[in-house]
Amino acid sequence: MPNRHRNTIEFSTWGRYAMFTDPVTRVGGEKCSYHIPTYEALKGIAKSIYWKPVLVWVIDEVRVMKRIQTQTKGTKPLNYVGGGNSLAIYTFLADVEYQVRAHFEWNEHRPELVDDQNTPKHMDIARRMLERGGRQDIFLGTRDCQGYVEPCVFGTEQGEYDSAGELSYGVTFHGFDYPDESGTAELRGRFWKPTMRDGVISFLRPEECTVTKFIRSMSAKSFALNRNIRGVEAEETEVNS
Repeated sequence: MPNRHRNTIEFSTWGRYAMFTDPVTRVGGEKCSYHIPTYEALKGIAKSIYWKPVLVWVIDEVRVMKRIQTQTKGTKPLNYVGGGNSLAIYTFLADVEYQVRAHFEWNEHRPELVDDQNTPKHMDIARRMLERGGRQDIFLGTRDCQGYVEPCVFGTEQGEYDSAGELSYGVTFHGFDYPDESGTAELRGRFWKPTMRDGVISFLRPEECTVTKFIRSMSAKSFALNRNIRGVEAEETEVNS
Protein backbone atom coordinates (compact mmCIF):
# COMPACT_ATOMS: atom_id res chain seq x y z
CA MET A 1 0.00 0.00 0.00
CA PRO A 2 1.54 3.39 -1.00
CA ASN A 3 2.16 6.06 1.59
CA ARG A 4 -0.85 8.29 2.24
CA HIS A 5 -0.01 11.94 1.64
CA ARG A 6 -1.67 14.88 3.36
CA ASN A 7 -2.37 16.19 -0.14
CA THR A 8 -4.28 13.06 -1.20
CA ILE A 9 -7.73 12.89 -2.76
CA GLU A 10 -9.82 9.76 -3.20
CA PHE A 11 -12.65 9.72 -5.69
CA SER A 12 -15.04 7.46 -7.52
CA THR A 13 -15.43 7.92 -11.27
CA TRP A 14 -17.94 6.19 -13.51
CA GLY A 15 -19.75 6.35 -16.83
CA ARG A 16 -21.64 4.41 -19.49
CA TYR A 17 -18.54 3.96 -21.66
CA ALA A 18 -14.76 4.30 -21.45
CA MET A 19 -11.97 4.11 -24.00
CA PHE A 20 -8.39 3.66 -22.75
CA THR A 21 -5.90 3.24 -25.59
CA ASP A 22 -2.33 3.95 -26.61
CA PRO A 23 -2.52 7.40 -28.28
CA VAL A 24 1.07 7.05 -29.50
CA THR A 25 0.17 4.36 -32.05
CA ARG A 26 -3.62 4.64 -32.48
CA VAL A 27 -4.18 7.96 -34.24
CA GLY A 28 -7.13 6.86 -36.38
CA GLY A 29 -9.02 3.88 -37.72
CA GLU A 30 -10.24 1.01 -35.58
CA LYS A 31 -9.80 1.33 -31.81
CA CYS A 32 -10.10 -1.19 -29.01
CA SER A 33 -9.91 -0.14 -25.36
CA TYR A 34 -7.54 -1.64 -22.84
CA HIS A 35 -9.40 -3.53 -20.12
CA ILE A 36 -8.02 -1.22 -17.43
CA PRO A 37 -7.55 2.57 -17.16
CA THR A 38 -4.23 4.13 -18.08
CA TYR A 39 -2.29 6.35 -15.70
CA GLU A 40 -2.58 9.23 -18.19
CA ALA A 41 -6.38 8.96 -18.40
CA LEU A 42 -6.76 9.00 -14.61
CA LYS A 43 -4.31 11.90 -14.34
CA GLY A 44 -6.48 13.75 -16.86
CA ILE A 45 -9.51 13.19 -14.63
CA ALA A 46 -7.61 14.50 -11.59
CA LYS A 47 -6.61 17.59 -13.59
CA SER A 48 -10.25 18.11 -14.59
CA ILE A 49 -11.16 18.09 -10.91
CA TYR A 50 -8.52 20.72 -10.09
CA TRP A 51 -5.17 21.72 -11.57
CA LYS A 52 -2.66 24.53 -11.51
CA PRO A 53 0.76 24.54 -13.25
CA VAL A 54 2.49 24.72 -9.87
CA LEU A 55 1.42 21.15 -9.09
CA VAL A 56 1.57 17.69 -10.69
CA TRP A 57 -0.99 14.97 -9.98
CA VAL A 58 0.47 11.54 -9.19
CA ILE A 59 -1.91 8.58 -9.50
CA ASP A 60 -1.22 6.05 -6.76
CA GLU A 61 -3.87 3.37 -7.23
CA VAL A 62 -7.04 2.52 -9.09
CA ARG A 63 -9.63 -0.05 -8.02
CA VAL A 64 -11.87 -1.71 -10.62
CA MET A 65 -15.36 -1.82 -9.13
CA LYS A 66 -17.47 -3.35 -11.90
CA ARG A 67 -17.07 -6.38 -14.14
CA ILE A 68 -14.95 -5.67 -17.21
CA GLN A 69 -17.14 -5.82 -20.31
CA THR A 70 -16.91 -4.40 -23.81
CA GLN A 71 -19.31 -3.07 -26.39
CA THR A 72 -18.60 -2.51 -30.07
CA LYS A 73 -20.04 0.52 -31.82
CA GLY A 74 -19.79 1.97 -35.30
CA THR A 75 -18.45 5.52 -35.33
CA LYS A 76 -17.59 8.23 -37.85
CA PRO A 77 -14.20 9.69 -36.85
CA LEU A 78 -12.61 12.58 -38.70
CA ASN A 79 -10.48 11.64 -41.69
CA TYR A 80 -7.23 13.52 -41.09
CA VAL A 81 -5.91 12.81 -44.61
CA GLY A 82 -8.79 13.45 -47.00
CA GLY A 83 -11.12 15.39 -44.73
CA GLY A 84 -14.69 14.56 -43.83
CA ASN A 85 -15.59 11.47 -41.82
CA SER A 86 -14.71 7.81 -42.22
CA LEU A 87 -16.39 4.68 -40.90
CA ALA A 88 -14.71 2.77 -38.06
CA ILE A 89 -15.50 0.21 -35.39
CA TYR A 90 -14.64 1.17 -31.81
CA THR A 91 -14.65 -1.32 -28.94
CA PHE A 92 -15.48 0.51 -25.72
CA LEU A 93 -15.57 -0.60 -22.12
CA ALA A 94 -19.20 -0.53 -20.99
CA ASP A 95 -20.72 0.46 -17.63
CA VAL A 96 -17.49 1.25 -15.79
CA GLU A 97 -16.72 2.42 -12.26
CA TYR A 98 -13.40 2.98 -10.52
CA GLN A 99 -12.06 4.19 -7.21
CA VAL A 100 -8.92 6.30 -7.51
CA ARG A 101 -6.34 7.48 -4.99
CA ALA A 102 -4.08 10.34 -6.10
CA HIS A 103 -1.93 13.06 -4.59
CA PHE A 104 -0.22 16.17 -5.90
CA GLU A 105 3.42 17.20 -5.72
CA TRP A 106 5.01 20.53 -6.54
CA ASN A 107 6.28 20.92 -10.08
CA GLU A 108 9.99 21.50 -9.47
CA HIS A 109 10.37 22.69 -13.06
CA ARG A 110 8.23 25.74 -12.26
CA PRO A 111 10.53 27.82 -9.98
CA GLU A 112 8.70 30.98 -11.08
CA LEU A 113 5.59 29.68 -9.26
CA VAL A 114 7.26 28.79 -5.95
CA ASP A 115 5.24 31.50 -4.17
CA ASP A 116 2.08 29.58 -5.07
CA GLN A 117 3.15 26.44 -3.17
CA ASN A 118 0.53 26.46 -0.43
CA THR A 119 -0.57 22.88 0.30
CA PRO A 120 -3.58 23.57 2.62
CA LYS A 121 -5.13 26.09 0.25
CA HIS A 122 -4.67 23.97 -2.87
CA MET A 123 -6.07 20.93 -1.05
CA ASP A 124 -9.06 22.90 0.17
CA ILE A 125 -9.92 23.99 -3.37
CA ALA A 126 -9.27 20.52 -4.82
CA ARG A 127 -11.66 18.90 -2.33
CA ARG A 128 -14.31 21.54 -2.94
CA MET A 129 -14.05 21.01 -6.71
CA LEU A 130 -14.30 17.25 -6.23
CA GLU A 131 -17.47 17.67 -4.17
CA ARG A 132 -18.90 19.75 -7.03
CA GLY A 133 -18.14 17.05 -9.61
CA GLY A 134 -14.98 18.61 -11.01
CA ARG A 135 -14.01 22.01 -12.36
CA GLN A 136 -14.05 20.81 -15.97
CA ASP A 137 -15.94 18.09 -17.84
CA ILE A 138 -14.86 14.56 -16.95
CA PHE A 139 -13.93 12.17 -19.75
CA LEU A 140 -13.08 8.47 -19.39
CA GLY A 141 -10.19 8.27 -21.82
CA THR A 142 -11.79 10.16 -24.71
CA ARG A 143 -14.33 12.92 -25.30
CA ASP A 144 -16.74 10.29 -26.61
CA CYS A 145 -17.01 8.93 -23.05
CA GLN A 146 -18.57 11.34 -20.57
CA GLY A 147 -17.76 10.54 -16.95
CA TYR A 148 -18.64 11.67 -13.46
CA VAL A 149 -16.75 11.99 -10.16
CA GLU A 150 -17.55 12.18 -6.47
CA PRO A 151 -15.52 11.78 -3.26
CA CYS A 152 -15.13 8.26 -1.86
CA VAL A 153 -13.10 6.31 0.67
CA PHE A 154 -10.73 4.12 -1.31
CA GLY A 155 -11.25 0.43 -0.55
CA THR A 156 -14.81 0.71 0.73
CA GLU A 157 -17.83 -0.93 -0.91
CA GLN A 158 -17.72 -4.28 -2.66
CA GLY A 159 -15.81 -4.59 -5.93
CA GLU A 160 -16.22 -7.18 -8.66
CA TYR A 161 -12.58 -8.33 -8.42
CA ASP A 162 -12.00 -8.19 -4.66
CA SER A 163 -11.07 -11.89 -4.54
CA ALA A 164 -9.89 -12.39 -8.11
CA GLY A 165 -6.22 -12.82 -7.22
CA GLU A 166 -3.51 -11.60 -9.57
CA LEU A 167 -4.14 -10.67 -13.20
CA SER A 168 -1.12 -9.53 -15.24
CA TYR A 169 -1.17 -7.57 -18.47
CA GLY A 170 1.41 -7.07 -21.20
CA VAL A 171 3.13 -3.85 -22.20
CA THR A 172 0.58 -1.03 -22.11
CA PHE A 173 0.66 2.73 -22.35
CA HIS A 174 1.35 4.48 -19.04
CA GLY A 175 1.44 8.19 -19.86
CA PHE A 176 3.27 11.13 -21.41
CA ASP A 177 6.37 12.95 -20.21
CA TYR A 178 5.65 16.59 -21.01
CA PRO A 179 8.45 19.20 -21.09
CA ASP A 180 7.01 21.24 -18.22
CA GLU A 181 7.09 18.17 -15.96
CA SER A 182 10.25 16.43 -17.20
CA GLY A 183 12.49 19.45 -17.77
CA THR A 184 13.45 18.27 -21.28
CA ALA A 185 12.40 19.88 -24.55
CA GLU A 186 10.65 16.80 -25.88
CA LEU A 187 7.46 14.79 -25.60
CA ARG A 188 7.91 11.12 -24.71
CA GLY A 189 5.50 8.25 -24.17
CA ARG A 190 5.92 5.82 -21.25
CA PHE A 191 5.02 2.13 -21.11
CA TRP A 192 4.82 -0.51 -18.39
CA LYS A 193 3.40 -3.94 -17.50
CA PRO A 194 0.50 -3.50 -15.03
CA THR A 195 -0.71 -6.13 -12.59
CA MET A 196 -4.13 -6.11 -10.95
CA ARG A 197 -4.27 -7.72 -7.51
CA ASP A 198 -7.77 -8.31 -6.11
CA GLY A 199 -9.07 -5.53 -8.30
CA VAL A 200 -6.41 -2.97 -7.37
CA ILE A 201 -3.67 -1.66 -9.67
CA SER A 202 -0.78 0.19 -7.99
CA PHE A 203 0.90 2.43 -10.55
CA LEU A 204 4.60 2.94 -11.08
CA ARG A 205 5.64 6.54 -10.73
CA PRO A 206 6.44 8.14 -14.12
CA GLU A 207 10.19 8.19 -13.46
CA GLU A 208 10.10 4.46 -12.64
CA CYS A 209 8.92 3.50 -16.14
CA THR A 210 11.96 2.19 -18.00
CA VAL A 211 10.36 1.84 -21.45
CA THR A 212 9.86 5.18 -23.20
CA LYS A 213 9.42 6.39 -26.76
CA PHE A 214 10.44 9.74 -28.24
CA ILE A 215 7.48 11.37 -29.99
CA ARG A 216 8.57 14.88 -30.95
CA SER A 217 10.38 17.96 -29.80
CA MET A 218 8.30 20.26 -27.63
CA SER A 219 8.92 23.27 -25.43
CA ALA A 220 7.25 24.03 -22.12
CA LYS A 221 4.71 26.84 -21.86
CA SER A 222 5.76 29.66 -19.56
CA PHE A 223 3.57 31.16 -16.82
CA ALA A 224 3.83 34.25 -14.70
CA LEU A 225 2.08 34.33 -11.33
CA ASN A 226 -0.64 36.99 -11.14
CA ARG A 227 -0.03 37.96 -14.76
CA ASN A 228 -1.35 35.12 -16.96
CA ILE A 229 -2.26 32.82 -14.09
CA ARG A 230 -3.99 33.51 -10.79
CA GLY A 231 -2.39 32.46 -7.53
CA VAL A 232 -4.08 30.16 -5.03
CA GLU A 233 -5.03 33.11 -2.81
CA ALA A 234 -7.21 34.56 -5.59
CA GLU A 235 -8.59 31.12 -6.38
CA GLU A 236 -9.60 30.53 -2.77
CA THR A 237 -11.30 33.91 -2.54
CA GLU A 238 -13.38 33.11 -5.62
CA VAL A 239 -14.31 29.63 -4.39
CA ASN A 240 -15.41 30.98 -0.98
CA SER A 241 -17.40 33.87 -2.42
